[in-house]
Amino acid sequence: MLALVLLVSGVLFTNPFRDTLARQHELALAAQVENIADIIAALPEVAGVDTGVDTGAGSDTDTPATAPATGSYASPESAAARQRLINALSVGPETEVLLLDAEGGIELAQRGQAERARPDLIDADGAPQRTVISDLLDSIWNTIARIIPGERSPQPDPAQLLNELFTATGEGVSATRVLRLDGGFRMLAAAPVLQDGEVVGAVVMQQIPARIEQMLRAEREQVLQMFMVALLVSVGLSLVLASTIANPLADLATAAELGRDKNARRMQPGRVRIPDLAGRPDEIGRLSVAMRGMVSALYDRIDANEQFAADVAHEIKNPLASLRSAVGTLRVAKREDQVTRLLDVIEHDVRRLDRLISDTSNASRLDSELVKEEEEAFDLCKTLENLSDYLAQEAEAKGVEFITELPRESVHIQGLEARLAQVFVNLITNAISFCGDGDAVRIWARKRENRVLVVVEDTGPGIPEAALNKVFKRFYSERPVAQFGNHSGLGLAISKQIVEAHGGVIWAENIRPTHADRNSPPLGARFVVGLPL
Repeated sequence: MLALVLLVSGVLFTNPFRDTLARQHELALAAQVENIADIIAALPEVAGVDTGVDTGAGSDTDTPATAPATGSYASPESAAARQRLINALSVGPETEVLLLDAEGGIELAQRGQAERARPDLIDADGAPQRTVISDLLDSIWNTIARIIPGERSPQPDPAQLLNELFTATGEGVSATRVLRLDGGFRMLAAAPVLQDGEVVGAVVMQQIPARIEQMLRAEREQVLQMFMVALLVSVGLSLVLASTIANPLADLATAAELGRDKNARRMQPGRVRIPDLAGRPDEIGRLSVAMRGMVSALYDRIDANEQFAADVAHEIKNPLASLRSAVGTLRVAKREDQVTRLLDVIEHDVRRLDRLISDTSNASRLDSELVKEEEEAFDLCKTLENLSDYLAQEAEAKGVEFITELPRESVHIQGLEARLAQVFVNLITNAISFCGDGDAVRIWARKRENRVLVVVEDTGPGIPEAALNKVFKRFYSERPVAQFGNHSGLGLAISKQIVEAHGGVIWAENIRPTHADRNSPPLGARFVVGLPL
């Protein structure tokens, strides 16, 4: 609205139509005065000739109608001819024609008769065009002008203006003046009357062009009417924008502020509710969907952290309970073998707590570290070869055959090499831990269209069918009694988190012969990791 007001103000202040119209009228007035001056200058030459004006004299005069002129500019015949000419002029009531003598005094004066109104300045019913907005603005401006004191522009002295114009015509050239008064324009034009190269008088025409004021007022009224229409449209558009853009954004901001303000959270407990604007096909709808997704992910993370804390507390309580029991029994133990066995239990539980706390710390920092670390391109086959060379020694020490089948060509992927290496170490060591003397662990990889599959297989006891969907949960462990406490149950959960952070998938399955009964004992376990290329 401010831009619109500035635009209309500039149009009204620098109105080229007004300036052009005033200039054209000034030129027309000057041409009219020059024509009258030329006619008056020629009157001495036609004095005594019938001018076509009825003087009222009888037809018994001895002077023929075509007698030659013998008078001068100062002769009575020339003065009478000038008088008849000035009286015969047809000008509007706002126009006055003055004939000045050689001294600058007013010889003759004539004010024109009433002028017909222009058709384009009246309404269909014959009344002048109404300028309601202009009248209202004028009344406001006049009221302000009366209230606020200040110097007003003095009105020009008519006698002084006539003297200035006559002085300007003394050099034999025409002169014009255009004045902007409180009532509108006032235009004056003067032309010298020349006889034999000498200035013998001057013709001055002064005019207050009310028609120009009416035209300018009507044109200004049309501009103001269009401004009012544009102003109403702007207000309407502002309301529409407020209801469709500003208000929804304010609702989203209010919902976000409620989630941040602690005092508001006390007054309105519960989850933050972001307005659902998914039905809108614009940016606000996308923003609503994104904010709702962010809030949902945040609450999911909070729930996961609470569940993780509860799981950690539960897992820590088990070795602590065992430690408490062992320490209490140690106080009353008498035999050396009992003391030794209790000390072994205490040592085992301490190692278990240390491993549990270390794995929990790694798992809790994993998300932030995955975000901070920068991914790089690396050769996955080279990484698997290095891991295989290192872990094969552990397998051989346990009597487990270690088989590696990797592609000969390089397989380059984008990711965190150290983190993915941690995944494959977890899978391979987990497979070795389930194998005994004479079993085998096999690692192989295959490159597909837009992904690479890395498979870790073993010939161990396999995975119970009921545990296939649980092995990737935190603190879940399905191990023999002899291995109790040696693993925290976080390795597979951490592996899944790392693989999914790389946009991959991981799953577990049992190895069975083709068409074998699902209830038959498995031949081993298989873990598959799929990573995008």
